[in-house]
Amino acid sequence: MRQMSRRGKFITLEGLDGTGKSTQMRMLAAALSAAGHKVVETREPGGTPTGEKIRKVLLDSGTAGLSPLAEMALMFASRAQHIAEVLEPALAAGNIVLCDRFTDSTEAYQGSGRRLGSEPVRELHRVLCGNLQPDLTLLLDSNPAASLGRARRRNQRVSRSANRSHDENRFEQETRAFFVRVREGYLAIARREPGRVVTVDAQGTPRQTHQRILEAVQKKLRL
Repeated sequence: MRQMSRRGKFITLEGLDGTGKSTQMRMLAAALSAAGHKVVETREPGGTPTGEKIRKVLLDSGTAGLSPLAEMALMFASRAQHIAEVLEPALAAGNIVLCDRFTDSTEAYQGSGRRLGSEPVRELHRVLCGNLQPDLTLLLDSNPAASLGRARRRNQRVSRSANRSHDENRFEQETRAFFVRVREGYLAIARREPGRVVTVDAQGTPRQTHQRILEAVQKKLRL
């Protein structure tokens, strides 16, 4: 009888904008692929055609007057579709799924940054996402001011080079106090769930951060 394929592993990368998540995800995907694993790379908000439309609404600086509750609801609308269309099928097929942001982002940004609290986020995750939990979350941690500066410069470059009518600067327009609250929200999650969340110092070079990530993946998941 044919043996059922083993369920894949779900790894999320979290942190403030500008901590290098996208770069580190590409480097980790390359390392895992070189080791013979099948890897799926995806992101939130987004990851599906529907989710990418929601992403434009959420991140475009032209989206004015969006209430914190509407913002949180849109994040979960994108996520529920992402789980159904991408994450669950990929995990069921035995792939390693790397995702740039997941529900920890909503707890940090909307729960802490927007002061909606952790419990509404965690309850919506149970109801709308079937309480899907990553096998490992890599929290890239660095100084909020430095991260924010890098994120703003990157988004300005992208907006200029693409000559786009929309951008992804809406969150970068927030105050430094907002990002301090977001970082504290992330660190609180890491303290609450030390078995799942590994805090990675992301203040060194990309190569140094990559090495720390590889060590965490090896230690936690034996990959």
